[in-house]
Amino acid sequence: MIELKNIVVKFGDFEALHNINVEVKEGEFFTFLGPSGCGKTTTLRTITGFIEPVEGTVNVNDEDITHVPIEKRNIGIVFQSYALFPTMTVYDNIAFGLKVKKLKKQEIDEKVRAIAKKVDLSDEQLKKAVSQLSGGQQQRVAIARALVTGPAIICMDEPLSNLDAKLRVQLRNELKKMQKDFGITTIYVTHDQEEALTLSDRIAVFNKGYIEQIGTPNEVYNHSKTEFVCNFIGDINRIEPELAAKMGLPADENHFVRLERLRVNQPQRENETILKGTVESREYYGLYIKYYIHVGSQVLKVIEKNDGVNIYEAGQKVTVGIGLADVMSYPVQAAE
Repeated sequence: MIELKNIVVKFGDFEALHNINVEVKEGEFFTFLGPSGCGKTTTLRTITGFIEPVEGTVNVNDEDITHVPIEKRNIGIVFQSYALFPTMTVYDNIAFGLKVKKLKKQEIDEKVRAIAKKVDLSDEQLKKAVSQLSGGQQQRVAIARALVTGPAIICMDEPLSNLDAKLRVQLRNELKKMQKDFGITTIYVTHDQEEALTLSDRIAVFNKGYIEQIGTPNEVYNHSKTEFVCNFIGDINRIEPELAAKMGLPADENHFVRLERLRVNQPQRENETILKGTVESREYYGLYIKYYIHVGSQVLKVIEKNDGVNIYEAGQKVTVGIGLADVMSYPVQAAE
């Protein structure tokens, strides 16, 4: 569907993207994830036509669109700020692209009302000025405006970042459902790991203009290809050299283990190291409890499912089990 081949983007002497290669399948929800300034938005803007690469090609359905103007790419765009017209009605915002295409009034009306229904905007809301709507409703208007022209692809640049945490989670779920219902190929940019893991079919993890890994949420989380990915995605424990030596792990590698992989006060399994520790503190989240356990010279973070029975107190002696198969290891020089 979408193929980026050897994309290089420069701003003056600064090389923002270094040889980017990505293939996005039709109907896929594909996320560009990474910290600020890593190149994810630059890559999105290269796909949409706002930025032209100095090297490489952008292909959609085997057609080279690298130098095709923005308005002829048939790509819907939802910006971080939504880029809506605040004094215009919701109806006129959604209809804007259709009017540019010079469609007949009746056809515009039918398309606007059909898309509004799909994104859960009422006839009453269509009459309102955009400035009268909540952040969540404005986001729906932005999505409706991007979809109403029937694009083959929709690109979203951090569309939930301006919303409060609760609304972000609610709209995240709606966004995923909407994308599946429409079946539209979606490229989504975010710095939020949880957002990427919950929404995506596949994720490209960016770092300093390079792609460190492309994979499913499970692959990037449980089988992180590089030390950067392993540290950036979710919370993790670094196993310090003293503990690594006890476990028989190679000294020329850095070792990491996810919080939920550790087991507290459980019988030893095959290929598992059992360590003695002391609970330093805990954080109660209801569904689970996060413990900070002093083991040797370091503190390990552990997430335990809350069964309402086995709750460990600060100062309590416990054992922590670490399975060798759960440890992710990377050559020391990879961190340099």
